[in-house]
Amino acid sequence: MSRQDQLPFGAVTGGPIPVAAYVRMSTEHQQYSTENQLDRVREYAARRGMEIVRVFADEGKSGLSIKGRESLSRMIAAVESGNAEFKAILAYDVSRWGRFQDADESGYYEYICKRAGITVHYCAEQFENDGSPTSNIIKSVKRSMAGEYSRELSTKVFQGACRLIQMGFKQGGAAGFGLRRMLIDQAGQPKGTLKIGEQKSLQTDRVILVAGPEEEQKIVRWIYQAFLEDKMTEREIADQLNIRKVPTDFGRAWNRGTVHQILTNEKYIGNSVYHRTSFKLKRKHILNPPEMWIRSDRAFQAVVDSGLFVRVQEAILARAKRYSDEEMLQALKDLLSRHGRISGLLIDEQDIMPSSAAFRTRFGSLIRAYQLIGYTPRSDYSFVEINRYLRGQHPEMVQEVITRLAGIGVSVERDPATELLILDHELTVSLVLSRCLRTGTGSSRWMLRFEDGLRPDLTIAVRMNEANQTIKDYYLFPAIDLTEAKLRLAENNHALLDAYRFENLEFFFSMAERVSVEGAAA
Repeated sequence: MSRQDQLPFGAVTGGPIPVAAYVRMSTEHQQYSTENQLDRVREYAARRGMEIVRVFADEGKSGLSIKGRESLSRMIAAVESGNAEFKAILAYDVSRWGRFQDADESGYYEYICKRAGITVHYCAEQFENDGSPTSNIIKSVKRSMAGEYSRELSTKVFQGACRLIQMGFKQGGAAGFGLRRMLIDQAGQPKGTLKIGEQKSLQTDRVILVAGPEEEQKIVRWIYQAFLEDKMTEREIADQLNIRKVPTDFGRAWNRGTVHQILTNEKYIGNSVYHRTSFKLKRKHILNPPEMWIRSDRAFQAVVDSGLFVRVQEAILARAKRYSDEEMLQALKDLLSRHGRISGLLIDEQDIMPSSAAFRTRFGSLIRAYQLIGYTPRSDYSFVEINRYLRGQHPEMVQEVITRLAGIGVSVERDPATELLILDHELTVSLVLSRCLRTGTGSSRWMLRFEDGLRPDLTIAVRMNEANQTIKDYYLFPAIDLTEAKLRLAENNHALLDAYRFENLEFFFSMAERVSVEGAAA
């Protein structure tokens, strides 16, 4: 008899043991359908002398957190109440319990059950969840693997979306007034336009933006002409459109913000811009700096002439020049006082106030403007300032390396296009910086990104310290050992990876010096 066929640990013989079944399905694979999970759970219960008295099912729910998983929340609440009618919980496997990004969170919910005297069984796993050291180790690994699966999937999905954007396809979001989403097949042939809310049904189909009805296109061009030639404000344009009973693409009335969006969105000149914001793995919704945007110029049919678009952007920025820094910041303070929060969209909806673009241009970023008035957004945008600091540090570090190499007699060229260093016309070297990220449990992580197309002979990866102010250490990766475009480092890594770690660059300089010695082979 296998371990899976034995009585449950702690069980007593007699009548059937009342248990609850917990099943969860996102959208991953049919093998994880709730019915398939329940079949396996029922088999497990029958072998163990158990009777399923209640089923908790979260269908179409992500396992990244407990938020939105109503059945799991109800089950945990029933456990904590002390009045649960079940003595154990059966889940298909560790990943169905959840793909929590913090493995401790997964363990926490199981601990709540254990504390209440209710055991959790993973029916499809090959270990017994009996609290033994072996089962705890395996379970911890499984939890980490489940979280890592979601991270890897998120990365793959994002990379795929970026590739499609660069190929000229649209990724998510409404088309916008004056535009339409066109569905095309694998051969690029049109299949018809999609209505608001409609999605493609075949994985091989793609979506592009096309010009909408001629009447809507005329209205878009009139908005640009009214703003630039007739000197009308966004509010005056919105009022005119509402008087003419022209609805927005969502059938609503126009306001200053909706007009401003048309005047500033590059899709009206055919450009596709992606990754302006991030909401990965159900974490905080963040605004990304422009250098992180993914763009494809002239991807779609333009509704507005690009020259006209540029002149409108210049006029929007010039409009704010009559305001002093103090006046702009005071306007921002007044907005915060009225609404208790600030956002770019909220700024653009105000009638007597510079646009969000004007604040970015004047102060370098919206975050900087927020800081000057003492406002901290709910989301943590500190990474923007950290990235800006690191971008400033990178050329200084590169120059230090060049100076040191020159001092030991190594010829160094710097490719302005790729930023690669070429040593003695032979060895190519790349220097990348990685900022320190703090997890929810206080651990440190570093994400290294490598350019697939460059393939330098050697990559110097610089890890910053926890404050991202000084260098923590270095990793020297030869090209032959870099098989992935991204590498995630922890405080301590396995021996094969940390074999490339150095406290300083002395080894690199000594290696470069030996390579450059003329006549060494004579």
